[in-house]
Amino acid sequence: AAGKTAQARKLIMEGCEVCPDSEDVWLESARLHSQDQAKTILAAAARRMPNAVKIYLRAADLEHHDSTKKAVLRKALEANPTSVTLWKAAIELEDADDARVLLSVAVEKIPHSVEMWLALARLETYDNARKVLNKARKHLPTERAVWIAAAKLEESQNHGEMVDRIIDKAVRSLDKHDAVVTRAQWLKEAEAAEASGAPLTSAAIVKCTVGRGVDEEDRQRTWADDANASLSRNAVSTARAILAHSLSSFPTKRSLWLQAVDLERNHGTPSSLDEVLAAASERLPRTEIFWLVRAKEKWLAGEVDTSRNILTEAFKANPDSEPVWLAAVKLEWETGEIERARVLLSRARERAPTARIFMKSALLERECKHPDEAVDLLEQGLQKYPTFSKMYMMGGQICSEDLPKNKDSLDKARKFYQRGLQKCPNNVVLWCLASQLEENVAHYGVGSASAGVTKARSLLELARLKNQKNPELWVEAIRLERRAGNDKLAISLMARALQEIPLSGLLLAENITTSPRVEQKSKSAAAIKKCPDDPRVITAVASLFAAERKNDKARKWFERAVVLDPDMGDSWAKLYAFELDAGTKDTQEKVKKRCISAEPTHGELWCKIVKSMSNRGKTVAENLDAVAQSLRDKMRLN
Repeated sequence: AAGKTAQARKLIMEGCEVCPDSEDVWLESARLHSQDQAKTILAAAARRMPNAVKIYLRAADLEHHDSTKKAVLRKALEANPTSVTLWKAAIELEDADDARVLLSVAVEKIPHSVEMWLALARLETYDNARKVLNKARKHLPTERAVWIAAAKLEESQNHGEMVDRIIDKAVRSLDKHDAVVTRAQWLKEAEAAEASGAPLTSAAIVKCTVGRGVDEEDRQRTWADDANASLSRNAVSTARAILAHSLSSFPTKRSLWLQAVDLERNHGTPSSLDEVLAAASERLPRTEIFWLVRAKEKWLAGEVDTSRNILTEAFKANPDSEPVWLAAVKLEWETGEIERARVLLSRARERAPTARIFMKSALLERECKHPDEAVDLLEQGLQKYPTFSKMYMMGGQICSEDLPKNKDSLDKARKFYQRGLQKCPNNVVLWCLASQLEENVAHYGVGSASAGVTKARSLLELARLKNQKNPELWVEAIRLERRAGNDKLAISLMARALQEIPLSGLLLAENITTSPRVEQKSKSAAAIKKCPDDPRVITAVASLFAAERKNDKARKWFERAVVLDPDMGDSWAKLYAFELDAGTKDTQEKVKKRCISAEPTHGELWCKIVKSMSNRGKTVAENLDAVAQSLRDKMRLN
């Protein structure tokens, strides 16, 4: 640092004389001198300390040609024939053939170096490599790496049976020689084998060692955890092998089969997923989920006949299963075989009648524009299942939406809702539908709009009496007043609602959205303090940022909402609508793909649009487009 190089050199040379056996002093001296002088210094050091490996390595580094480097290292090896470091440095300078010759000498000089044996085996032909590894095992009976290398060698030749035999023999041999290898170390070796492209070796290691040291009662839990841990490290084949071993010991454990199915769905191929589902269905024929998922996968792949055959087998094992019947109906329905679907539903009503079977029967007729048949089926269903609220809802909707709008259809719809409210007084959706029907009586040529609002208001007040502290009913009442132009009454109702249910995310989000612009920031801050993890509140705040063109903040909050509740379709639609306005094609496609993967089923606006008859049978992507477009149209109107 002081720039006095000459003095430093003089001082270090004195050091070499005073401390002639210090390797570090000689190396520092070489560093401070010119290259030619350094060579002379290192030659003197080597004569003084012939076993100083670092001296030789530094001397080799100073040479510019491979031939002179080799000469230095060979001289070093003459003095230090058991130095692994020197052998490795010398071998790295050679081509494959010369390296093989050097390694052959190296394993004789240092027979306990596993690296040398493995390197030699890699350079040899298959037959010679086997001989090398057999010799290595004799010299290193407690070294598992040699056995694993032998298994990998056999795998490279497609000798699958030999792989299992070698690993089994390895475990027994290591035990015999008292080599301590823990279960965790074996699993680490399995993951390393997979990473090196030897999945069969990985599976063999798992098969022979995953049960070592695990108590009988802890096996299932421990193996499930092991599989998850391997998967988290991207060791898919290892995780698959662990689950395969687990399932061989616990073939009727539903949770393990579900874990295996999940692995194949996310990391496997369609054929590997089908194999696992087929095995699961065979082992657990009374568990419908495996039959249904397998049939769905085949249907999505365009193999409709195969899907039908799978469901036929499912029927044999589960003749009274509602999910199997409905899956068969859905298959025919979605593929346009309406008459087949109708026949299946008729059989289902006879052999395995349930409320959902009757509801789906009515829905089919409604979609086929047969409202009278649909209503008849609902009446049949309600005789058997008088407390199934969805049939009352559907009956009211068919009468109010599908039949001509007159007093007769209004009365029929009213009767459905009235009967439903008598049998299901705690069903909030029924109260809301009945209220909306009364609000719109003028559309049926009966009474005035104001009379309808009055009747609807009375219904909602009665609903709140029977269902205390229900945010959905409060929101419906508030919106009714806003639609009727009674803003002051709506504000009063909101205040009462928040007093009764101060921690309702639905109410807080509604309050943010409907408040005057100047109050929205303060309302947002208060709502976030009360409900920091409610997706509706988060979405409402994100919408405010979007309206103010604070796009980065808006995107961050929308993303937070969909992460908090991926099943909330409204959050996905608002995020997608935002990206359509402020994002790029890339961000739009990413949001759409994530939404398709999440398959949301909840959300007020999402359900309203998705469940409308015009959108029946549409994909998640098409529904996302429809809901997002509805949101954008609404924003333009505002």
